[in-house]
Amino acid sequence: MRETLKVLGREGTAECCPVPANDGNLATFEGSSSKGECHMVPKRRKPARRALLDGNFARRKLPLREHEYCIWDTELAGFGLRVRPSGNYFWFVRLRHRGKHRRITLGRTDELEARLARAQARRILAEAALDGLPKRAVVKATPTMTDFVEAYWDDLSRVWKPSTTKRNWAAWRLTIKPTFGNTRVADILPPDIHRWRDGCAGESEVKYNRAVPVLSALFKYAEALKMRRPGSNPCRGMPRYKRPSMERYLTPAEYRRIGAALREVEVDKPAQVAIARLLLFTGARVGEIANLRWGWVKPPRLMLPDSKTGPKVIWLNTQAQDILAGIERREDSELVFPNQTGQRPVNFEMWWYSFRRRCALPDVRIHDLRHSFASTAIMDNVPLSTIGKLLGHKLVETTAKYAHLSDDVIGEAAERVSGSLAQAIGLRP
Repeated sequence: MRETLKVLGREGTAECCPVPANDGNLATFEGSSSKGECHMVPKRRKPARRALLDGNFARRKLPLREHEYCIWDTELAGFGLRVRPSGNYFWFVRLRHRGKHRRITLGRTDELEARLARAQARRILAEAALDGLPKRAVVKATPTMTDFVEAYWDDLSRVWKPSTTKRNWAAWRLTIKPTFGNTRVADILPPDIHRWRDGCAGESEVKYNRAVPVLSALFKYAEALKMRRPGSNPCRGMPRYKRPSMERYLTPAEYRRIGAALREVEVDKPAQVAIARLLLFTGARVGEIANLRWGWVKPPRLMLPDSKTGPKVIWLNTQAQDILAGIERREDSELVFPNQTGQRPVNFEMWWYSFRRRCALPDVRIHDLRHSFASTAIMDNVPLSTIGKLLGHKLVETTAKYAHLSDDVIGEAAERVSGSLAQAIGLRP
């Protein structure tokens, strides 16, 4: 008996009625049963009033009662129509929100259409069901890429070096803006980047490789400004085009050819010749030597306050010190290699393009002098760690690209050793 009540509900005896234990036996004589012997049978609940709550049903004349009653929708659970004794009908929605039952009135049937009331009820029920779950961040309307760059470029480029800012601005103006300039910041997706990458195949692969990091930096800054969702950078994981290696190493014959050509033009172009020789003897970058100032010259080293990798020390060998000692210092400029006005460095790169043709080496870049410096050091059995310090590398991985050159040195040494041993044991004369 108790188990039955427990299963049927917690309403108590108020929802039940007593039935004699032998009520089913019609042949029992009257008075033969004891009133104390009976079963408690639950009352059958009245079925809920249900109907399809649409405009036609709301326009019907429904029966009125002393107390209001509800009619529930047959399709959307929780959506109902409340009929009051006054004859007014109200749309409402009943839901359970955070452990409590709530009834929200949506409006009168003569003021709110059934279709709109059903849509509001569905939205309210959905919001209650999703309450407490993570929500997608709502991104407001964002500016176009052109407007974004015009507004925030100065803030973003403040952390870049001047040369980097100049190069990145060219990448934006020439490569990125024609494709994405009129698109809103939040509307650019990874498929758009893939189509842009595919369109750059061929002659524009180098431009794409230089521009995609700039575009990625723009999206990263947009995320910081809440213009894009965190982690939505469409450039993340986007592969670059593989390009053939541009490393070029000078041979001893090419060194002699460059040296002879430098002696021929030394009288006419002393500053450019001095820069070229310092690049050969130090392995420094062209900007570190061309922009050199007298205040940074501290023999036997150059103390650069800033470089591509930050503050840097360039060690000067005897030949490099002799070159700097032979340069006449101008009183109107702090630059070691100023132009005629003394305000800017001499334009070494334009001179190099014509000079390398004079040497019959049209494929030798200025940066190849730095690679050749490292190659010569490898050939002289200088450890990679020491070469990294001479070149100013911050990471060991940067110097490791020269490791294949040391393999040739080791191979030659092994060949010499094995040849001496072979001769010693009489395998070859």
